[in-house]
Amino acid sequence: MPFPASTVLGYPRIGPHRELKRALEAYWDGRAGRADLDRVGADLRARTWHTLAGRGLSGLPSNTFSEYDQVLDTAVLLGAVPERFRKEKDPYFAMARGTAETPPLRMTKWFDTNYHYIVPELPPAFRLDATKPLRELREARALGYDTRPVFVGPVTFLLLADDPDLSRLPEVLDEYAKLLGILAAERVEWVQFDEPAFVTDAVTEAHVAAAYDRLAAVAERPSLFVATYFGDPGATLPALAATGVEAIGLDLVRGPVPSVPLTGKTVVAGVVSGRDVWRTDRGAALAALYAVRDLGASVAVGTSCSLTHVPYDLDLEPDLDAALRARLAFADQKVTEVVDLAAAFAGGEAAGEVPAPVVDRVSAPPARRGPYAARRAAQAGLGLPPLPTTTIGSFPQTGDLRSLRARLASGELSDAEYRRHIEAEIERVIRLQERLGLDVLVHGEPERNDMVQYFAEHLDGFAVTRHGWVQSYGSRCTRPPILHGDVRRPEPITVRWTSHARSLTDRPVKGMLTGPVTIVAWSFVRADLPLRAVVHQVAGAIREEVADLAATGVSIIQVDEPALRELLPLRRSAQAEYLSWAVDAYRRATSSAPDGVQIHTHLCYSDANEILSAIDGLDADVTTIESARSHGRILGSLTDGFSRGLGPGVYDIHSPRVPSVEEVSSSLAAVLKTLPADRVWVNPDCGLKTRTYDQVEAALANLVTAAHRARA
Repeated sequence: MPFPASTVLGYPRIGPHRELKRALEAYWDGRAGRADLDRVGADLRARTWHTLAGRGLSGLPSNTFSEYDQVLDTAVLLGAVPERFRKEKDPYFAMARGTAETPPLRMTKWFDTNYHYIVPELPPAFRLDATKPLRELREARALGYDTRPVFVGPVTFLLLADDPDLSRLPEVLDEYAKLLGILAAERVEWVQFDEPAFVTDAVTEAHVAAAYDRLAAVAERPSLFVATYFGDPGATLPALAATGVEAIGLDLVRGPVPSVPLTGKTVVAGVVSGRDVWRTDRGAALAALYAVRDLGASVAVGTSCSLTHVPYDLDLEPDLDAALRARLAFADQKVTEVVDLAAAFAGGEAAGEVPAPVVDRVSAPPARRGPYAARRAAQAGLGLPPLPTTTIGSFPQTGDLRSLRARLASGELSDAEYRRHIEAEIERVIRLQERLGLDVLVHGEPERNDMVQYFAEHLDGFAVTRHGWVQSYGSRCTRPPILHGDVRRPEPITVRWTSHARSLTDRPVKGMLTGPVTIVAWSFVRADLPLRAVVHQVAGAIREEVADLAATGVSIIQVDEPALRELLPLRRSAQAEYLSWAVDAYRRATSSAPDGVQIHTHLCYSDANEILSAIDGLDADVTTIESARSHGRILGSLTDGFSRGLGPGVYDIHSPRVPSVEEVSSSLAAVLKTLPADRVWVNPDCGLKTRTYDQVEAALANLVTAAHRARA
């Protein structure tokens, strides 16, 4: 069968009003049963197919829904369920979240996105279990829709594993070949294999040929559609084109139209971006479609990648400025763009001019603080004990806090009343930390809905949404701000709350800020400036905030950059340039701090060991970093060159389990084998906003006890 004229590579799955989030959390908390969760999932899948078909899309995907993560789903598909989880009541969620006895699998970022995936462990032997994709395929058929099942491809799956091993490709391909036979028996016409790893340096032409010569040779199979995205496949494209696959997906937003002949293939041309919220340039998209056709290919119109990375529907945002709305397209509007472009292409509508590249206008020299030795001497007056204990910033975001913000937004609560409630919550958090014996305190961030959105709400140049939710992992969602103009800070943002916290205690209280790279990475960013220029604009605003905090007497300021690794280009040839300007932007943002102010930074869940020299280059006085869930792998990358304070996290906050004193002590002992005690901090992996107070109190009490034992 010919490939449909229009399709998307995937669609959001959390629900336009976060229905899946609520169902998951009710199931995890015991407030709902498995049947309740299944009903919500089935309803969301049905609504997705109805929506896509109703907007005129001719090619509908299935198996893009997940209760937690598509990589975890692939692990289950291939039988990669570690033995320690098989005894659990629900092995799937035990792998994702852990249990009281068993820590979860590692978690990290999906390529250069803010989506987190569960890192699979490769089993001794693979064993196919196609229950989930077959169930969803049959669900769609019962509703009248023939769909294209979507899977993470075999090469990408192996490269995403905890111990990547492409030597096992033949074993995995045997299971994928069985899967093709099962789908053929179900009369499936097309199957999609996602291979974003093909745009990285980790995949060679030999890997591509080995995988897809083998699968194309399966006698009874659906037609194969291999989707590459997040960049230019480069040399892997001619290798893929030389195999027997029938269709190839190209990301023509982040990659160029190739020059490789593609005669006899269908190219699913990803001209509508799945990574941003800006309307597609119709003329430029048509020009790309005609250029692909000139390569000899049949052309279908699609998205550059899955629409999982964007919100559902712009129509849910009536409060956005009308001029800004005219520039935007969310997932549903992007589906319409795909359908309209397919019709325009088929009708021979004239192409437009390709926009000229934007010009980088950053020219200011980077700013720097004084040398670390001088700063350390100036900070001796902080009077901290060996192995100081602290947290990363946020404390639990309770339902009461969310209700307060909603009442303020609706006008039910005055600004003065809201402030009194927030000040009371800050005092509660300060007293809790004092009681637990933490050395460096935080105010808990009760006023913040999100570490990026909060700053966006107080900076010019940003817009925020009401319902623009995007899944980050599992039930966790964020509302990325829309960065549409020049960024300026009209007034101080955090000084009020930090000053109040400091007035309540004689212990040091950290000022808490989000760094410029992370604010930009976790926003939908204007397209008329290079990323570097936008980041440096935001760095200027943060620099002003650092100066104001220091002027009020704050002696420790944390400027988080968890997205530093996330924005790293997928090709090694572009990485050094990015890291250079990203590090410069951070140093500019913190350069207004006097030597006596201790600057902290924080990174989490992003394979930070791969960019340790850049983290060192940030020149923060103390770096706290995820370590517990990744089993201390950052420690193996440390060298004598990393000479400042470091806090490898000893408590995994992304799992509800509470680590014992012995578990924390063991993690801390491993740190002290690598680093001298006068450089080690003791802290969780990340902020505590997603946890409950019961979990937090118990875990932090154990963390403090372990630190005191190590001091003794």
